Amino acid sequence: MSYTLHHFEDAETLAAAAAERWRTALLERDPARPFTVALSGGRIPKALYKAFAGLAAGDSLEGVHFFWGDERVVPPTDPESNYHLAAVPLFLALKIPESQVHRMITERDEAFAVQQAEAEICRVAELNVQGQPELDLVFLGMGEDGHVASLFPGDTKALETPAVYRAVTGPKPPPRRITLGYPALAAAREVWVLASGEGKKEALQASLEPTGDTPLARVLQSRSNTEIFTDFVLA
Repeated sequence: MSYTLHHFEDAETLAAAAAERWRTALLERDPARPFTVALSGGRIPKALYKAFAGLAAGDSLEGVHFFWGDERVVPPTDPESNYHLAAVPLFLALKIPESQVHRMITERDEAFAVQQAEAEICRVAELNVQGQPELDLVFLGMGEDGHVASLFPGDTKALETPAVYRAVTGPKPPPRRITLGYPALAAAREVWVLASGEGKKEALQASLEPTGDTPLARVLQSRSNTEIFTDFVLA
């Protein structure tokens, strides 16, 4: 397991720093190929999107394609939708063309949404030898139980399947979700975990242990490096 820990005084400073680093990555990208990003839901990502839009206004985002690490099976206008969370502060604010925003079609049949999401991400992103998309950047939040995306503790099937996306039932409403799998997170070029709030401190600490078995721990153990942004001090 290898990770880089970045500590900030509060959530606002964390979001601003991640936004600035994200902008730098986009300014330094190779314009000859697509730059693929998987977004997250949650309080900190919403602040991240607002901060990034303020920094990147006027930048060229041509070739930057947006996907999701997970999505709730609700219509795109539903407040619980992760697409909805990013629509105004990010896509509308920066006038991102619809052709670069690859939302999951969650208002239709769930099986169709999974199939469409996997086909779309594999069409745009480069694939490794296992057929997993090599996303340039994945943003992950973390729950108080150590879950990331919609990969929850006790989901043994997630440890066995090579599916890029799969439908799952979460412990909180709305229960039906579609999530990237562990192999896709392992294949990503960069993964940035945004962990904010004292209620998540114990879960992060447990995830950083070499023998940790939280979903975040499994992601960390599968990768050569993961960037972790947090606003609390670990023991």
